[in-house]
Amino acid sequence: MKKKKWLMPLLRRRFFVALLILIQVLAFCYFLWSSSVFSSVLAGSFRVISLIVALLVLSGKGESSYKLAWIFVILVFPVVGGVLYVAFDEHFLRLSLIRRVAKAEKRMRPLMGAAGGVSLTDAEMHGCVRYLSGAAGFPAYTDAQTQFLPSGKAFLAALKEALRSAEQYIFLEYFIIEHGEMWDGILEILHERVRAGVRVRIIYDDMGCFLRLPYKYEKALRKHGFEVARFNPFVPFFSAEQNNRDHRKIAVIDGKVAFTGGINLADEYIGVVAPFGEWADTAVMIKGRAAWSFAVMFLQMWQIAQKKEEDLTPFLPHAAAPSQEAPPPVTSDMPLVLPYADCPLDTENVGALVYRQIIESATRYVYITTPYLIIDDQMHSALTVAAKRGVDVRIVTPCKWDKRLVHMTTRSYYYSLYESGVKIYEYTPGFMHAKMVVADDCVATVGSVNFDYRSFYLHFECGTLLWKTPSVQDVKQTVLDYMAVSEEITPKKPSGNIFARLGRALFRLLAPLL
Repeated sequence: MKKKKWLMPLLRRRFFVALLILIQVLAFCYFLWSSSVFSSVLAGSFRVISLIVALLVLSGKGESSYKLAWIFVILVFPVVGGVLYVAFDEHFLRLSLIRRVAKAEKRMRPLMGAAGGVSLTDAEMHGCVRYLSGAAGFPAYTDAQTQFLPSGKAFLAALKEALRSAEQYIFLEYFIIEHGEMWDGILEILHERVRAGVRVRIIYDDMGCFLRLPYKYEKALRKHGFEVARFNPFVPFFSAEQNNRDHRKIAVIDGKVAFTGGINLADEYIGVVAPFGEWADTAVMIKGRAAWSFAVMFLQMWQIAQKKEEDLTPFLPHAAAPSQEAPPPVTSDMPLVLPYADCPLDTENVGALVYRQIIESATRYVYITTPYLIIDDQMHSALTVAAKRGVDVRIVTPCKWDKRLVHMTTRSYYYSLYESGVKIYEYTPGFMHAKMVVADDCVATVGSVNFDYRSFYLHFECGTLLWKTPSVQDVKQTVLDYMAVSEEITPKKPSGNIFARLGRALFRLLAPLL
């Protein structure tokens, strides 16, 4: 579909959505603050709702900084604060989504080990390995091949080669897809594979693609033989479900090759356009049985988005002939690959826990790259304590921002981290979008998880833990290359000016809601 054919309808849709939201806001304000008896009753009812919500937030489960941010909003806006929380964050408004997630999780989780992954709970194993393969339920694989891809162009070349080799199925799950050189080149290969009888399934997040794809783009794709699902179709009304987005980046070919990382399918990721300077991003390719874990993640999200179960037989891995010999014992010196996913609607914050365990277990160094640094007290403590006990902790963030308010909030954390010994770098050439952690030459993770509240607590995310694979050194070298062209930041002590202090406090307090 040529851009000129859908650009004007897209612009009209944007205008219509903006107008509809404005009408809702004006109508809400009118009914709330007019002088009628109805308005007085409505305002009083909303104050009672705010009080009840505040009590529920305080007594409920959840991260303390996130709860504190909502309490602040309710205190400042006692009439509408509680209603905003109910509209955007209350679980009972997402019961349908929660039920679908739980149902898909129950059905898919037993399939995680279908390709022969193992659970490793021995005390000698690294904490992340024990946690992911044990409590979190994501198998470890001893025979996977990994290739670290240090740029969007390297990722695109490897992805195209893998797509051309597809014989049975192709799964693509991305937060952002946009027409341009990158997506159009991929689409050309997908058309050829469909004609060859390969099943192609695509999931895209409708919020992530709202300003990038034509309205109901999935219909155009289906006409060409693709199976397509929009995750959480965007509606211009208050909806708690819109807060939970599919931020994952997953490609799976025949359950034998998989990709993940920070790279979406749009031209800025390969440098064709440069809205924020040079774009720094990475991915990892997994070959072998470990790729099956990503196939299961995709199929689970497919069931959630489609709201129905299906026969999974065509996608199941072929069982290998049983060996007569007992498998060799897995030791802590063996290379391991552990693909993992994170769901915001359960009680397990996998992405945040993986990062914290790497930081807390580090003995020599831990290097981090992230586009956003908006962290809770636990993550802040993990970073500062690691630095205080002598670990070389370094964080690379962007110099050029894509969201000004978020970047200002990121910078508000610099001084307290720096004061504890954490080194901060800003990537001078442009925008740092890679999401990586590497430590002690033995462990690394590459995926879609940012160091912010949305990734840790609100979005569907994924990643790959690499334990003593050759790719760990590649991750480390890439981070060092980033640092070589970055500016090491020496933040000044924050101003004691009362207005500056209030501004910083407000940024930090509301950070969980950004």
